[in-house]
Amino acid sequence: MPILPITLCGDKILRKKAAKVTIVDNEIIGLISSMFETMRNANGIGLAANQVGADKKIFVVDISAVEGNEDSKPLALINPKIIAKSEETTVFEEGCLSIPDQHADVIRPKKITFEYQDTDLNTQTLEADDLLARVMQHEYDHLMGILFTDLVDEEEKKRLKKPLSKIKKRKVEVAYPTSTSSDYQIL
Repeated sequence: MPILPITLCGDKILRKKAAKVTIVDNEIIGLISSMFETMRNANGIGLAANQVGADKKIFVVDISAVEGNEDSKPLALINPKIIAKSEETTVFEEGCLSIPDQHADVIRPKKITFEYQDTDLNTQTLEADDLLARVMQHEYDHLMGILFTDLVDEEEKKRLKKPLSKIKKRKVEVAYPTSTSSDYQIL
């Protein structure tokens, strides 16, 4: 499957709520496969469909390369929704393939329960905590048009302003293919 260009902050598709998937055909299966390849090529552990220019409510996660998570299985979630969150929160430094080389502490619920559909459009439920919960929430936010930089305090937003401007203008070196226009979209 082909490696796809990753959209960058400032690209319009990253700010729109993703469209629900109503059928899973060869095009969607190919997209999911390409998303896994694209994510791994960029050394990521999660990727939302709009990050590769697809207006689809899909994200993929594979945290098995992270120490302590070697037994984790790759996941593809279609039409995910959060159905429960813990009151307990954790702070962790997040980054994003659409915001290269920028990181900031983000507060998120420690545990989360998702309802989603698998590639047969069967409804599944998944409870996650720690790193998996964080990555899934981060990718879910993408599908809602939210970036991790929206969730940081005002001081962090000020610190990120200049680097984000450079990324939007595509004046950064990135080690993986990226979109060439803020209007980039494949599906």
